[in-house]
Amino acid sequence: MVALDRLKILVIEAQPTMRAQLRTMLSSIGMEEVQFAVSAGMAVRRLREARYDLILCEYNLGEGQDGQHLLEDLRNHEIIPLDTLFVMITGERNYERVVSTAELSPNDYILKPLAAEALRVRLMRALEKRDALLPAWRLMAIGDILGAIAYCDEAQDRYPLYLIDFLRLRAELHTAAGQTDEAIAIYHEILSAKAIPWAQLGLARALYLKKAYAEAEEILDGLINEHERFIAAYDLLAKLKEESGDALGARTVLKTATLRSPHRVSRLRQLGELSLSTGDPEAAEEVMGEVVRKGKYSDFRDPEDHVRLVQAQIALNKVDAAATTITDLDRSMGGQPKAELCKALSSALLHAHTGDTTRAQQALLAAAHAAPSASKLSVGIKQELIKACFDQDMGDAGKELVMDILRTSADERTVETTREVMKSIGLEALSREIEQRVQEEVKALISVGAEKAHAGDYDGAVAEMMNAARRMPGNPHVLFNAALALLRHIEHRGWNEAFARQARALIDRARKLAPTSTRLAAITEFMHGLIKRYGIRPERIAESADKAAMFRNTARR
Repeated sequence: MVALDRLKILVIEAQPTMRAQLRTMLSSIGMEEVQFAVSAGMAVRRLREARYDLILCEYNLGEGQDGQHLLEDLRNHEIIPLDTLFVMITGERNYERVVSTAELSPNDYILKPLAAEALRVRLMRALEKRDALLPAWRLMAIGDILGAIAYCDEAQDRYPLYLIDFLRLRAELHTAAGQTDEAIAIYHEILSAKAIPWAQLGLARALYLKKAYAEAEEILDGLINEHERFIAAYDLLAKLKEESGDALGARTVLKTATLRSPHRVSRLRQLGELSLSTGDPEAAEEVMGEVVRKGKYSDFRDPEDHVRLVQAQIALNKVDAAATTITDLDRSMGGQPKAELCKALSSALLHAHTGDTTRAQQALLAAAHAAPSASKLSVGIKQELIKACFDQDMGDAGKELVMDILRTSADERTVETTREVMKSIGLEALSREIEQRVQEEVKALISVGAEKAHAGDYDGAVAEMMNAARRMPGNPHVLFNAALALLRHIEHRGWNEAFARQARALIDRARKLAPTSTRLAAITEFMHGLIKRYGIRPERIAESADKAAMFRNTARR
């Protein structure tokens, strides 16, 4: 276990007096390496710049965000690793509100008023638990999901105090490995002993992945009825309803969730988009206006929010308000490629609404040309561009955008929604034609890589498939095959950590796009076999990384 005096600590606390008290208290128990952040935004910036062993975070952070929201942002955006301890400092009232239902729980909650010795004891306990789970996390980091499962299975007998934690991690790992039935069995095992909210949610999520929507919905309805503040259950229920075609039902669920937890920007954004798609621009304007306002305090703001707000204002014929929103977008985020594209699309929509066809087409052309190169442009905004292009008789640009979506974001849901967009504007036949062209492209790219591998040209196979993955970064079929080419190279030419790291990244992307793919279990097993074959351990990877860092630092001097 790492000694307390060797921990690198970040304290997130807005109140100067409390910061001073915490500094004194931490110093009294030998913890001297302490940095401070006075807001969530400052904390995110510090955590992006450096790694910390321990985060002590006040629950009340101001600016419409609390410590629980910050933790979710840090985990969901992968800003902190699993072995960074996150400890929440909170009053009893807030503790009772969140501790029993938070899906992403802190490593511990410490109630005010604080005492130095109590803090020391709680931190030591958190470190002991972290050390028990650490080998599994390290195996996960090198892509050995099955190895991590095996460790959890063995360690739960050695560390009976953390049995429930190992069972939870095992269930999550089985889901990640495409072994949904095994995950369901573990959740049932947990729930047979006690009705734990996160286990009920995990079971519902596994059933959702199997498209057992009725069973999942029944669990989620019961969970929400019993724990009305378990917001993650609302989110999954809304996603389930939307995917099964009940957009109005999804919107109703999210409206209730935002009443319970009004500050989560991603949830408000989804509610605004659903309000637009279900024909309620007044509600959409209100919600997206709030999203834009809150975004000004967030490191995760998105210029697409302005586009949605403009759409709502145009639907309400608020031309001046829409123009003001576009100006605000340009002033607050102008210069970024994605922001420039969103400004062009918003301007095109406004010009089309006011009947200025020439300016609308000019703006659309600029947006359509920029779309393929804009970083992380959502499928939804690309689909809005498609509709606008066809509305303005710019069919060639519209077709290119459909091709771009199907090349770069070809998960099942995206293909379905793009097909629906084309059908809504009377172009279903064109949609099928474009889908067929892209499918032929995919087959051609994969076949070239497969032929090279079959001929023993593993370097050539990797080059072909990595090029295919760059061209089609959201196509799960291409991603799986690119990862397979890298693993085949390792199988025949020996361990290559750079290739292994690339394969892990590709598998992670494919898993997010196609979590129920039948290929997931097979490629996870293949990766595990190679790691065992070459005796790869997390410590070996860490040592290699340290040596590489030392070499780079020496070279800079």
